[in-house]
Amino acid sequence: MVFSSETFLFLFLPLFLALYYLTPWRFKSATLLAGSYAFYAWWRVDFLLLLIGTTIFTYLVGRQIRHAPARRIAKRWMAVGVAGCLGVLGLFKYFNFFVDSFAGLFGTTPEAMGVHWQIILPIGISFYVFQSVSYLIDVYRGDAPEDVRLLDFAAFIALFPQLIAGPILRYKDLAGQFRHRTHSMEKFTNGMLRFFVGLAKKVLLADAVAPIADLAFGTADPSLTLAWVGAVAYMMQLYFDFSGYSDMAIGLGQMLGFRFIENFDTPYVSRSITEFWKRWHISLSVWLRDYLYIPLGGNRRGARRTYVNLLTVMVLGGLWHGAAWTFVIWGFWHGGWMALERATGLDKARSGAALVRTLFLVLIGWVVFRAADMGQAVAVYGGMLGLNGVGMAPEAALALSGESLAFLVIAIGVAVAEPWMNRLTETRLMPQPGAPLGVIPAVVPTVLVGTAATLTLLKLAEQSFSPFLYFQF
Repeated sequence: MVFSSETFLFLFLPLFLALYYLTPWRFKSATLLAGSYAFYAWWRVDFLLLLIGTTIFTYLVGRQIRHAPARRIAKRWMAVGVAGCLGVLGLFKYFNFFVDSFAGLFGTTPEAMGVHWQIILPIGISFYVFQSVSYLIDVYRGDAPEDVRLLDFAAFIALFPQLIAGPILRYKDLAGQFRHRTHSMEKFTNGMLRFFVGLAKKVLLADAVAPIADLAFGTADPSLTLAWVGAVAYMMQLYFDFSGYSDMAIGLGQMLGFRFIENFDTPYVSRSITEFWKRWHISLSVWLRDYLYIPLGGNRRGARRTYVNLLTVMVLGGLWHGAAWTFVIWGFWHGGWMALERATGLDKARSGAALVRTLFLVLIGWVVFRAADMGQAVAVYGGMLGLNGVGMAPEAALALSGESLAFLVIAIGVAVAEPWMNRLTETRLMPQPGAPLGVIPAVVPTVLVGTAATLTLLKLAEQSFSPFLYFQF
């Protein structure tokens, strides 16, 4: 079940919200848990057992850490817990990758080595495992609250608005909200508007430009024109798909009384790769900083160690996204540029040229991120260099629809205008107590969102199933 499906919009969500608001406060965590488990089990019931098992394991190990008689024993329990969670992630996400890589190293196949099965990747496992790991580390550090109920913790791990594709949450940030949170018509309305903004991003922009990216990456030898247009299309598709999901998750959270961390902050206005990672997938950046970069020493052990730490963190961050060498190379690309920017001072650049350079580097990185393998990435890079001709082949030109190209132009325009659009709507979507509405009446953003929501629902009625891109991670 995905947020942009009729089943979710017209069946699951209305029924769940009705049940949730009819439930007395002391039972709301139970309702959240039951609803979240039903949402996850809609995909596969058997992998729900893995989610439940990981939750119970993490909770019990957390209790052992908290009640350990000595610090060294607590550290051992923390290591056991982290290793167990990462072991689950490693088995289900990376087993196939390592077997295939090992077989390729010796010029054979997994089947020839006696491995005849492929492990299915459970949806959302990267997100709920990272949340479990952060909880165990926070308990060891003394940052997690003492009175953690299993019911609240299980509801936190399985919280359906962000279960499948984030944002990556930390229990210490939501513990107080599980103990007490407010519900109001204003918060519910703001959450609903935020949800429909995300839904419009997904359906009207990301899905509309996806055929262009699919065509470019699916063509054996794309021309210069097709390669560049396809790369830009994927750049827009990925952003509006993922940020759209995050908006929907944050909006659903508000409808349930929660305040989630923001996950995007207009990343395509960044003047450096360093700034880009402060604006793109913020919850992952914060997680990598707090639980990997800083424990490795951060920037406290000299310049050389800092560069190594940046490269290590970004490579592992790339591998987190997917079990393929393309993601490793993508991590090297970003980590290498972050290290170079720190060494040269480019991370502090604010010029227009810095913006253009950053967008170019991000675009080049997205090619290998999108490619199914390095062969496909090399083919697209070759096309971008003009090695496969300049003009578009007739069959490719016929395959491109004018509608997709028009929406690509619209998507680029929205990305450029997004900072201004956010300022226009923030008084309505993210109001501050006592803040004036200014010269733009609050009804204007509401009407704009309502119009976009109507167009989105009409588009949903005619298009086929389209999962979010980050479901594969």
